Amino acid sequence: MHGGPGAAGEMAPVARVLSRRGGVLEPLQTALSVEGQIAELADCLRRAASPPVACVGHSWGAWLAVLTAARHPDLVNRLVLVGSGPFEERYAAGMTQTRLDRLPAGERLEAHGLLARAEALDDAGLARLGALFARADAYDPLPPGDENADAMPPTNAQAAIFAAVWPEAAALRRSGELLRRARSLRCPVIVLHGDHDPHPVAGVREPLSGLPGLRCLVLPRCGHTPWRERQAREPFFRALAAALGADDAPVKV
Repeated sequence: MHGGPGAAGEMAPVARVLSRRGGVLEPLQTALSVEGQIAELADCLRRAASPPVACVGHSWGAWLAVLTAARHPDLVNRLVLVGSGPFEERYAAGMTQTRLDRLPAGERLEAHGLLARAEALDDAGLARLGALFARADAYDPLPPGDENADAMPPTNAQAAIFAAVWPEAAALRRSGELLRRARSLRCPVIVLHGDHDPHPVAGVREPLSGLPGLRCLVLPRCGHTPWRERQAREPFFRALAAALGADDAPVKV
Protein backbone atom coordinates (compact mmCIF):
# COMPACT_ATOMS: atom_id res chain seq x y z
CA MET A 1 0.00 0.00 0.00
CA HIS A 2 1.48 3.27 -1.17
CA GLY A 3 1.86 6.45 0.82
CA GLY A 4 0.64 9.97 0.30
CA PRO A 5 -2.31 9.75 0.46
CA GLY A 6 -2.30 10.02 -3.32
CA ALA A 7 1.17 8.66 -4.20
CA ALA A 8 -0.04 5.84 -6.45
CA GLY A 9 2.75 3.70 -7.88
CA GLU A 10 5.22 4.48 -5.13
CA MET A 11 5.43 0.84 -4.02
CA ALA A 12 6.00 -0.57 -7.52
CA PRO A 13 9.74 -1.30 -6.90
CA VAL A 14 8.88 -3.27 -3.76
CA ALA A 15 6.06 -5.14 -5.51
CA ARG A 16 8.42 -6.13 -8.32
CA VAL A 17 10.96 -7.62 -5.90
CA LEU A 18 8.27 -9.45 -3.93
CA SER A 19 6.78 -10.82 -7.17
CA ARG A 20 9.92 -12.94 -7.60
CA ARG A 21 8.85 -14.90 -4.52
CA GLY A 22 5.13 -15.29 -5.17
CA GLY A 23 1.87 -13.53 -5.87
CA VAL A 24 1.68 -9.84 -4.99
CA LEU A 25 -0.85 -7.04 -5.40
CA GLU A 26 -0.09 -3.33 -5.55
CA PRO A 27 -3.49 -1.70 -4.87
CA LEU A 28 -3.74 1.89 -6.14
CA GLN A 29 -6.12 3.78 -3.87
CA THR A 30 -8.61 6.15 -5.51
CA ALA A 31 -11.31 6.76 -2.87
CA LEU A 32 -11.70 10.27 -1.48
CA SER A 33 -12.11 9.38 2.21
CA VAL A 34 -10.39 7.24 4.82
CA GLU A 35 -13.40 4.95 5.11
CA GLY A 36 -13.62 4.79 1.33
CA GLN A 37 -10.00 3.69 1.05
CA ILE A 38 -10.51 1.03 3.74
CA ALA A 39 -13.51 -0.32 1.84
CA GLU A 40 -11.66 -0.11 -1.47
CA LEU A 41 -8.67 -2.07 -0.14
CA ALA A 42 -10.88 -4.68 1.52
CA ASP A 43 -12.80 -5.17 -1.72
CA CYS A 44 -9.53 -5.55 -3.66
CA LEU A 45 -8.27 -8.21 -1.25
CA ARG A 46 -11.52 -10.17 -1.50
CA ARG A 47 -11.65 -10.01 -5.29
CA ALA A 48 -8.00 -10.41 -6.28
CA ALA A 49 -6.34 -12.31 -3.41
CA SER A 50 -6.92 -15.37 -1.26
CA PRO A 51 -7.32 -13.89 2.25
CA PRO A 52 -5.95 -13.77 4.79
CA VAL A 53 -2.88 -12.08 3.35
CA ALA A 54 0.20 -10.19 4.53
CA CYS A 55 -0.09 -6.43 3.98
CA VAL A 56 2.97 -4.22 3.51
CA GLY A 57 2.25 -0.51 3.84
CA HIS A 58 4.56 2.48 3.47
CA SER A 59 3.98 5.80 5.29
CA TRP A 60 0.24 6.58 4.94
CA GLY A 61 -0.12 3.07 3.48
CA ALA A 62 1.01 1.66 6.83
CA TRP A 63 -1.89 3.44 8.54
CA LEU A 64 -4.28 2.23 5.85
CA ALA A 65 -3.09 -1.34 6.32
CA VAL A 66 -3.61 -1.04 10.10
CA LEU A 67 -7.08 0.48 9.72
CA THR A 68 -8.11 -2.19 7.22
CA ALA A 69 -6.81 -5.04 9.37
CA ALA A 70 -8.61 -3.61 12.40
CA ARG A 71 -11.90 -3.34 10.47
CA HIS A 72 -11.54 -6.65 8.60
CA PRO A 73 -9.35 -9.01 10.70
CA ASP A 74 -10.39 -11.95 8.53
CA LEU A 75 -8.56 -10.44 5.53
CA VAL A 76 -5.11 -9.85 7.06
CA ASN A 77 -2.80 -12.29 8.83
CA ARG A 78 0.33 -10.11 9.04
CA LEU A 79 1.22 -6.43 8.82
CA VAL A 80 4.55 -4.90 7.82
CA LEU A 81 4.72 -1.16 8.52
CA VAL A 82 7.49 0.58 6.55
CA GLY A 83 8.30 4.16 7.52
CA SER A 84 4.95 4.52 9.22
CA GLY A 85 3.75 7.87 10.47
CA PRO A 86 3.59 8.18 14.27
CA PHE A 87 0.39 6.97 15.93
CA GLU A 88 0.19 9.80 18.48
CA GLU A 89 0.19 13.52 17.75
CA ARG A 90 2.90 14.33 20.28
CA TYR A 91 5.48 12.37 18.28
CA ALA A 92 4.70 14.30 15.10
CA ALA A 93 5.38 17.75 16.55
CA GLY A 94 8.91 18.29 15.19
CA MET A 95 8.67 16.22 12.03
CA THR A 96 8.06 18.99 9.50
CA GLN A 97 10.74 21.19 11.04
CA THR A 98 13.26 18.35 10.82
CA ARG A 99 12.53 18.04 7.12
CA LEU A 100 12.80 21.77 6.52
CA ASP A 101 16.06 22.00 8.46
CA ARG A 102 17.62 19.39 6.18
CA LEU A 103 16.94 21.42 3.02
CA PRO A 104 19.18 24.18 1.66
CA ALA A 105 17.85 27.71 2.16
CA GLY A 106 16.24 28.13 -1.26
CA GLU A 107 14.44 24.80 -1.18
CA ARG A 108 13.42 25.40 2.43
CA LEU A 109 11.72 28.64 1.41
CA GLU A 110 9.99 26.89 -1.51
CA ALA A 111 8.78 24.09 0.76
CA HIS A 112 7.42 26.65 3.25
CA GLY A 113 5.36 28.22 0.48
CA LEU A 114 4.00 24.88 -0.71
CA LEU A 115 3.16 23.78 2.84
CA ALA A 116 1.24 27.00 3.44
CA ARG A 117 -1.28 25.93 0.80
CA ALA A 118 -0.79 22.17 0.99
CA GLU A 119 -4.48 21.26 0.83
CA ALA A 120 -5.01 23.53 -2.21
CA LEU A 121 -2.07 22.28 -4.29
CA ASP A 122 -2.58 20.86 -7.76
CA ASP A 123 -0.91 17.62 -8.83
CA ALA A 124 2.28 19.37 -9.96
CA GLY A 125 2.55 21.32 -6.70
CA LEU A 126 2.06 18.20 -4.59
CA ALA A 127 4.64 16.32 -6.68
CA ARG A 128 7.13 19.15 -6.15
CA LEU A 129 6.57 19.17 -2.39
CA GLY A 130 6.97 15.38 -2.40
CA ALA A 131 10.26 15.69 -4.28
CA LEU A 132 11.60 18.25 -1.82
CA PHE A 133 10.63 16.13 1.17
CA ALA A 134 12.04 13.01 -0.49
CA ARG A 135 15.44 14.74 -0.48
CA ALA A 136 15.05 15.72 3.15
CA ASP A 137 13.90 12.22 4.09
CA ALA A 138 16.82 10.36 2.49
CA TYR A 139 20.11 9.39 4.10
CA ASP A 140 22.15 8.18 1.09
CA PRO A 141 19.75 8.05 -1.86
CA LEU A 142 20.41 6.10 -5.01
CA PRO A 143 21.10 8.40 -7.96
CA PRO A 144 18.24 9.68 -10.13
CA GLY A 145 17.57 7.33 -12.99
CA ASP A 146 18.71 4.16 -11.20
CA GLU A 147 16.26 1.84 -12.92
CA ASN A 148 16.86 -1.03 -10.50
CA ALA A 149 15.60 1.01 -7.56
CA ASP A 150 13.28 3.56 -9.19
CA ALA A 151 15.23 6.08 -7.16
CA MET A 152 13.13 9.10 -8.05
CA PRO A 153 9.81 9.62 -6.25
CA PRO A 154 6.70 9.15 -8.41
CA THR A 155 5.48 12.16 -10.39
CA ASN A 156 1.85 11.05 -10.53
CA ALA A 157 0.89 12.67 -7.22
CA GLN A 158 -2.89 12.95 -6.89
CA ALA A 159 -3.64 16.19 -5.08
CA ALA A 160 -7.42 15.67 -4.90
CA ILE A 161 -6.92 12.42 -3.00
CA PHE A 162 -4.41 14.01 -0.63
CA ALA A 163 -6.66 17.02 0.05
CA ALA A 164 -9.66 14.79 0.82
CA VAL A 165 -8.04 11.96 2.76
CA TRP A 166 -5.16 13.47 4.75
CA PRO A 167 -7.26 15.85 6.92
CA GLU A 168 -9.45 12.90 7.93
CA ALA A 169 -6.42 10.73 8.69
CA ALA A 170 -4.80 13.50 10.75
CA ALA A 171 -8.04 13.97 12.69
CA LEU A 172 -8.09 10.25 13.51
CA ARG A 173 -4.64 10.59 15.02
CA ARG A 174 -5.46 13.76 16.96
CA SER A 175 -8.58 12.20 18.47
CA GLY A 176 -6.81 9.00 19.50
CA GLU A 177 -9.08 6.91 17.27
CA LEU A 178 -6.19 5.79 15.05
CA LEU A 179 -4.34 4.34 18.03
CA ARG A 180 -7.50 2.83 19.50
CA ARG A 181 -8.07 0.88 16.29
CA ALA A 182 -4.39 -0.10 16.04
CA ARG A 183 -4.43 -1.50 19.56
CA SER A 184 -7.25 -3.86 18.59
CA LEU A 185 -4.96 -5.75 16.19
CA ARG A 186 -4.30 -9.41 16.91
CA CYS A 187 -2.14 -10.36 13.92
CA PRO A 188 1.67 -10.07 13.97
CA VAL A 189 2.90 -6.50 13.30
CA ILE A 190 6.46 -5.93 12.05
CA VAL A 191 7.85 -2.39 11.99
CA LEU A 192 10.69 -1.61 9.55
CA HIS A 193 11.95 1.93 10.05
CA GLY A 194 15.00 3.92 8.99
CA ASP A 195 17.11 5.54 11.70
CA HIS A 196 17.27 8.74 9.58
CA ASP A 197 13.52 8.87 8.94
CA PRO A 198 12.00 12.19 10.12
CA HIS A 199 8.97 10.15 11.19
CA PRO A 200 10.25 9.13 14.65
CA VAL A 201 10.28 5.39 15.19
CA ALA A 202 9.35 5.99 18.84
CA GLY A 203 6.00 7.26 17.59
CA VAL A 204 5.31 3.83 16.14
CA ARG A 205 7.07 1.52 18.57
CA GLU A 206 5.93 3.06 21.85
CA PRO A 207 2.19 3.51 21.13
CA LEU A 208 1.99 -0.04 19.71
CA SER A 209 4.18 -1.62 22.39
CA GLY A 210 1.26 -3.51 23.94
CA LEU A 211 0.47 -5.48 20.80
CA PRO A 212 1.20 -9.17 21.40
CA GLY A 213 2.80 -9.76 18.00
CA LEU A 214 4.86 -6.57 17.65
CA ARG A 215 8.43 -6.67 16.33
CA CYS A 216 10.50 -3.62 15.42
CA LEU A 217 13.67 -3.35 13.36
CA VAL A 218 15.44 -0.02 12.90
CA LEU A 219 17.52 0.05 9.73
CA PRO A 220 20.82 1.96 10.05
CA ARG A 221 21.82 4.60 7.50
CA CYS A 222 18.30 4.63 6.15
CA GLY A 223 15.72 7.35 5.52
CA HIS A 224 11.97 7.24 4.96
CA THR A 225 11.98 5.12 1.77
CA PRO A 226 14.35 2.18 2.28
CA TRP A 227 14.26 0.77 -1.26
CA ARG A 228 15.69 4.05 -2.58
CA GLU A 229 18.61 4.01 -0.15
CA ARG A 230 22.08 3.02 -1.39
CA GLN A 231 23.22 1.50 1.92
CA ALA A 232 19.90 0.22 3.26
CA ARG A 233 18.21 -1.22 0.17
CA GLU A 234 19.54 -4.77 0.45
CA PRO A 235 19.20 -4.98 4.28
CA PHE A 236 15.63 -3.72 3.88
CA PHE A 237 14.67 -6.41 1.40
CA ARG A 238 16.30 -9.08 3.56
CA ALA A 239 14.33 -7.82 6.56
CA LEU A 240 11.15 -7.67 4.51
CA ALA A 241 11.65 -11.26 3.34
CA ALA A 242 12.14 -12.35 6.96
CA ALA A 243 9.05 -10.41 8.04
CA LEU A 244 7.02 -12.22 5.40
CA GLY A 245 8.41 -15.60 6.43
CA ALA A 246 10.53 -15.99 3.32
CA ASP A 247 13.99 -15.50 4.81
CA ASP A 248 15.16 -18.90 3.59
CA ALA A 249 15.12 -17.76 -0.05
CA PRO A 250 17.92 -15.69 -1.63
CA VAL A 251 17.22 -12.00 -2.02
CA LYS A 252 17.67 -10.67 -5.55
CA VAL A 253 17.33 -6.91 -5.64
